[in-house]
Parts: sequence; C-alpha cells; structure tokens
Amino acid sequence: PPDKAMVCFGNMFIELPKAQTREMLRKDQEQLDEEISSLRKELRVKVNRLFEAQGKAELKGFNLNPMTAEEMKLINRILEG
Repeated sequence: PPDKAMVCFGNMFIELPKAQTREMLRKDQEQLDEEISSLRKELRVKVNRLFEAQGKAELKGFNLNPMTAEEMKLINRILEG
C-alpha cells in the first residue's frame, strides 16, 4: 500500500505506516547525532590527557568543530559567485 513502508528490524521485515516510520528514523538519527557529538567531545579530552601524560604539547587545531551543512552551502555559494 502507498501509505505503508517496509522496515527491517534485525532479520525481520515489518510493515508500518510511513509517518510512524519517518518519525522513528528521525528520532534515531537525533540520538545518533547526540552520541557522536558526545564521543567527539570525550575524545578531545582523552587525547589531551594522553599528550599531557606523555609530556607533549597539546595538539593545535584539535578543538575545532566541523562546519554544519548550512555553513558549507554558504561557503560554496560564495566560492561559486
């Protein structure tokens, strides 16, 4: 049916309404984005501790944040025109 979507959970396919499927995917993506962000922040701290324990200087540029998709669009627009 046009208002249903097949979703795979493990080795099982389930037919769910498209709206419900879209909302589940959106929530999953938000949760994954939060976890990735948290892991990146923790990694910075751990790397700094490691370098400190080794008696090395802190990495330069390691605390930079990636550009958002919107920022990249603006940069590309500037470069094109």
